[in-house]
Amino acid sequence: MSKIADKTEATTHSDLAKGKEHCVKTGRVLVAIATYNEIENLPNLVERLVDTLPEADLLVIDDGSPDGTGQWCEEHAKMNARMHCLHRKGKPGLGSAIIAAMQYAIDNNYDVMINLDADLSHPPEKIPDLLEAWQAGPSESTVVIGSRYVPGGGISGWPMKRHFMSRGINVYTRWLLWLPMADCSGSFRAYPVHLLRKIDFDSFLSYGYSFFEEVLYHLKEQGATFVEVPFQFVERQHGSSKINMRKAMVAVWTIFRLGLNAWRPF
Repeated sequence: MSKIADKTEATTHSDLAKGKEHCVKTGRVLVAIATYNEIENLPNLVERLVDTLPEADLLVIDDGSPDGTGQWCEEHAKMNARMHCLHRKGKPGLGSAIIAAMQYAIDNNYDVMINLDADLSHPPEKIPDLLEAWQAGPSESTVVIGSRYVPGGGISGWPMKRHFMSRGINVYTRWLLWLPMADCSGSFRAYPVHLLRKIDFDSFLSYGYSFFEEVLYHLKEQGATFVEVPFQFVERQHGSSKINMRKAMVAVWTIFRLGLNAWRPF
């Protein structure tokens, strides 16, 4: 852990905001949501997103949901010019869906991409806080993490086993990949598109859940500054979680492989 301390440390939004004025203008914002069978959650989420960020664009990446999520997205997009739908066949992985969103943000010259889950566990009303933190720092290199594990953050609705697994994977990731933030495994984040342009997505080892740890590693290598904004995570009320023990073990193994590269010079 001493080697982690030698690296640039992540800060919290409250640290960064002291004595600073926040800019209102945030540039072009893309909100990206990966979906699979989220018809019970997506309409509610989209309504809240539009209320919170009426000038942001919304991209839904749907992996052929049999419950009609993709069809709902297409119908809603006809009424909302800011909504876009990307349909993919099969289930190539959550990480690959986020990569597709990042590539869309790059190709369409957005300034910042917000990622959040479709299951309402990430409050869209908190996104302005992420954008404020992004604006407060160097906007081309500041990655903002919605964090469950800094003061003010928290988790509601998880059994003790899930808490233990999440804490464990974060300690494991911070040590192996020398990452400075408290929450490495969450997906509620703001990414500056300028920094995403520098990443070679073809070099990624993970296209599943460990993508969220791996992308932080690559962003750190490109000189990212990390800021953590606390939020209250609420376990989904509708639908079922997509993660299982097999996927969790694949994530652990992928992070280990990536860690071998991170420690190789030593």
